[in-house]
Amino acid sequence: MSQTFFTYEQQIDKLINEKNLCIPNKNFAKETLEQLSYYSLIGGYKEPFKHTSSGNYKYGVTFEEIVALYYFDEELRTLFLKYILHIERHTKSTISYYFCEKYGSLQQKYLDPDNYALTPKNTNEVHKLVSSLQKTISLPSRYTYITHHANKYGNVPLWVAMNALTFGQVSKIYQYIPNDIQSKISRKFPQVSERELHQFLTVIARCRNTCAHGERLFSFHIRETIPNTSLHKKLEISQRNGQYTFGKQDLFSVVIALCYLIKFDEFKQFMSQLSSLIVKVLQNCPHLSEEQLLKQMGFPRNWSDIIRLQKSNPSRK
Repeated sequence: MSQTFFTYEQQIDKLINEKNLCIPNKNFAKETLEQLSYYSLIGGYKEPFKHTSSGNYKYGVTFEEIVALYYFDEELRTLFLKYILHIERHTKSTISYYFCEKYGSLQQKYLDPDNYALTPKNTNEVHKLVSSLQKTISLPSRYTYITHHANKYGNVPLWVAMNALTFGQVSKIYQYIPNDIQSKISRKFPQVSERELHQFLTVIARCRNTCAHGERLFSFHIRETIPNTSLHKKLEISQRNGQYTFGKQDLFSVVIALCYLIKFDEFKQFMSQLSSLIVKVLQNCPHLSEEQLLKQMGFPRNWSDIIRLQKSNPSRK
């Protein structure tokens, strides 16, 4: 779609006449474009249904299939966000507890760069983090609990400030706090080392932002990576240049992170809901193959075996 303005009717005509998209119900198409916008719907979800060479849609692809993929992605964001928030709450709680156990409840303690594991390489990043924490608790604040503690006590303890922090800030706090505090926190996530927990939290935080901002999730991909796990090996994920092709920087990497960071019963529920969503979208998108969808998501063909493998041996070592 060019930057030229087109009416809804013109948008529909271009899809039919120039891109060969089947639109049997123009009224439904118009109502959908009014609600979602051409850019969000067509711009975000057309690619799996198009020929790479010509740019036209595959023969028989319908407007309804693109809509089905759009709503699949919306439900996918809701599902992932639900369980990521469980990890976020747990992480915030444990970080604030163990940091305050060591340094006390005064806000000056978490605003002091010297209370982090400073090195010549991370000094600037630690100061940026502290600056962002200071900004979060500064007045005037849109958070009533921040205003209350600042005005009444002249102090906003970390366990109060945590509610206003982003998961990105929280993962940075964990990255830079002293190793003895990291160790106590990582022990709350069995079989995850301090460094591995940091890698998991970084990827989880990126996924959380994608979900919260309504961005496309099924083709999620980032430059950060999670550590190699026994699950990568046991799922027999193929490798290229010594690196696993799935489950490192894609949506399946988030699935693996969830596998280690939430309770197994919760993870089973998550996987059941995820499987149902995939079955549903494939039923509603006859021109989208399972192989194609799983590849876009970064899922190996036997991705669901992760339940059996984790249950039989929860250790990654």
